[in-house]
Parts: sequence; C-alpha cells; structure tokens
Amino acid sequence: MSGFLAVLVVVLIFIVIFQIAKASEYVSILKGEKKAREQSNRINGFLLIAFLVLGLIGVYWCNDLLKGKILGESASVQGEGVDNLIYVTLIITGVVFVLTQIALFWFAFKYQEKEGKEAFYFPHNNKLEIIWTVIPAIALTILVAFGLKHWFQLTSEAPKDAMVVEITGKQFNWIYRYPGKDGQLGRREFSKIDPAKGNELGVDWTDPLSKDDFIPTEMHLVVGKPVKMIIGSRDVIHDVGLPHFRMKMDAVPGIPTTLWVTPKFTTKEMKEKTGNPDFTYEISCDQMCGSGHYSMRGVIVVETQEEFDKWVTSQKSAYDLANPAPAAPEAPKADTTQKTVAANIK
Repeated sequence: MSGFLAVLVVVLIFIVIFQIAKASEYVSILKGEKKAREQSNRINGFLLIAFLVLGLIGVYWCNDLLKGKILGESASVQGEGVDNLIYVTLIITGVVFVLTQIALFWFAFKYQEKEGKEAFYFPHNNKLEIIWTVIPAIALTILVAFGLKHWFQLTSEAPKDAMVVEITGKQFNWIYRYPGKDGQLGRREFSKIDPAKGNELGVDWTDPLSKDDFIPTEMHLVVGKPVKMIIGSRDVIHDVGLPHFRMKMDAVPGIPTTLWVTPKFTTKEMKEKTGNPDFTYEISCDQMCGSGHYSMRGVIVVETQEEFDKWVTSQKSAYDLANPAPAAPEAPKADTTQKTVAANIK
C-alpha cells in the first residue's frame, strides 16, 4: 500500500510540474514574449550580417597592411619557391574561409525562427559527403606534393661548386666549421671532444684534412653562391632556423642532416632594402632545447666573393689554435766577463 502511495505521489508531482509549465507557456504567449523572442532573433540576425561584413573588411585590411612587412622578400633563391607555396596555400584556404563564413552567418540570418516554419531534419546525403571529402583531399594532396618537391630540392645533393659549412648546435650556441684550402672537412669523433684543450667539436687532429679547418665566431656566406650546410648537434635536438632564407632543419645528435641554399642579397643590400642600419641575418634555434633556448642565436654575414676571401685569409686554423707551436728556446747570452777583465788589465 505504501509503495502504491509513493508512486501516486511521484505521478502527482509530475502532473503538477507539467501543468505549471503549460501555464507558464500560456502566460508568456499572453504577455507577447513570443513576439519579443522573434524580434530579438531578427536583431541578432542583422547583427550577425554586420559582423560578417565588418569582419571580412577587417581581414582584407590586415592582409593589405601587413603583406610583405613581417619578414619581407625572401633573401634566398630557394626561399622564393617556399613563399610561392605559402601564397598558394593562403589563397586556397582564404577562399574556403570566406565561403564558409558567408554561409555560416547567412544561414543564421536566413533560417531564423519564423511563424509557421519548422526545422528540416537532414540526416544524411551521400553526394555532399563525397564533395566535402574528395575536394579537400585533392587540394591537400596537391599542396603536399608541391611541399615535397621543395623539400627534396633543398635536401638533395648540392651543386658541385657549392661551398661547405658545418653547423653544430650545443646548449646554447652554434659552432661553425669551414674547410681550408683543400675544400674538405677533417674527421670528427665524439670521444675527442675536449673544450679545455680547444677541441669543442672532437676534431681528429691526426687527420691531414683537419689541419687547415677553421672555426669562426660567425658564419660568412658569398652572395649568389650555393652553400651546403652540414648540420649536427653535440647534446640535445636543436633546429637551425634561417627565417630570412625561409629554411629550417633539425640538428640531431649523431645523425648529420643537410640542406643547401643560395643567398640573393648581401647584408649591406638588406640594410638598404629594410631601411634598418642594424639589420643582420640570423640563425635561430627553432626547437626548445633547454633553459637558455631563447639566447641561442647566431649571426650570418652575406658578402661578395672578394670580401669573403679577405675574411678567410684573416682566420687561423683550429689546429694551430688548439696546438700552439712551442716557443723557441732563447739563444744563450755571450759571456763577456773574461773580455772585460782582459780589457781592464791592459
């Protein structure tokens, strides 16, 4: 009996709640809240259209204002292709963005609540599924194909006349090594690394090729001449970032990576182009590598062949710096005592 009463109480509670809800709905209709809601929807619909128009104008204005002013023109021949790929990607995604935003806000305006109009239930459409799956897939495949084309070009074998520079990352700076007159870098061994003895890279001094290699404090490149960069790391993973050249490559411990690039403008020309007398090409680390990651910055000087040759002649080989020649013994001083005594006797 008590169970029946409990069920009856629950049923009565639901009936009371239902009746209160219905009464509230009737009161709302009598007070005109439905019309107020419809009017609010119309206002929101017009505001959405205004937001769409102003938003698209803002996007166009920002693009026109900032285009070409963040990094400027690519300073390498290969970077031109990277820039073109970025522009194509922005055009495709920009068109999709504009069309989808117009559709989104227009639908919110057009299909707002109206008297006597019911929502249409649209569960599935094979044609639409194929369209919005196949078209993006084809577009992305084309973009990936162009990206791979540039990637394979940058990581392919450099031209035979390319100069060679080795870049090694360590916490938290870059070490550069150039071959000497023989044009070949000497052998390196990790076990031979000894900064205390001036051998930060572990160069094998017994290798004849290493005798004329030199290690400067900044990288120098020749304008218009391809350069092959042999990239590595002495400790953790770093990343050689060349923003002005539109290049980057991971520096991985034990696994040398390479890329090659051809500078277009000297540092002096870039100072004139940018209007910045303090402009410098830089190497940034684009991989979080520790607490000093923010300070891992290198400098690149792009110059003419004559200026580069003059700079090279001013460099001393790393072998000579790490293995200075012993000082020559002083010549014995002549003993003039006997001569002085003999002169005094006379």
